[in-house]
Amino acid sequence: MARRRISHLISVKVYVENLMDREWNDSQPIYRQLRDRVVAMILDGVLKEGDPLPSVRTVAAEYRVNPLTVLKGYQQLVDEGLVESRRGLGMFINAGARRLLLKGERQKFLGEEWPRIHATIHRLGLTAQELLNGSGTRRASSDSATASTTDGPTDTAESDVAEEDPKP
Repeated sequence: MARRRISHLISVKVYVENLMDREWNDSQPIYRQLRDRVVAMILDGVLKEGDPLPSVRTVAAEYRVNPLTVLKGYQQLVDEGLVESRRGLGMFINAGARRLLLKGERQKFLGEEWPRIHATIHRLGLTAQELLNGSGTRRASSDSATASTTDGPTDTAESDVAEEDPKP
């Protein structure tokens, strides 16, 4: 029993430390931000299946928010099937919560964010190779774009050589 209590206290400490990394913002209600932070911690593996959430009172006191605000955020997690309430014990992460979240987050990304990203990639004329190499080929791309808008050489290799060998 003492070992379980220590494990719970460690979980609460890790939870609170991770929530402390960010401040509340005015773009969403606090209960929603709280819910989103717990979701991020589940996705990042900070909170695992079976881990307890800190009590409503603990979170409310730590962040100086109304306990009803914390309860509303927790209730959203319960409604989504991510967390279960055990009478007299508290709230715990459900088995399969991470898998469920990953599925939902992937669908959300592909449906909402990817179309914007894809349009930007297409608009900028980026190739798959440029995307995979990251910033390493960005210079060559920007050089060739600059070269095509000036009277200089149009070949990227020629442009790079011209820039590297300045005339004395």
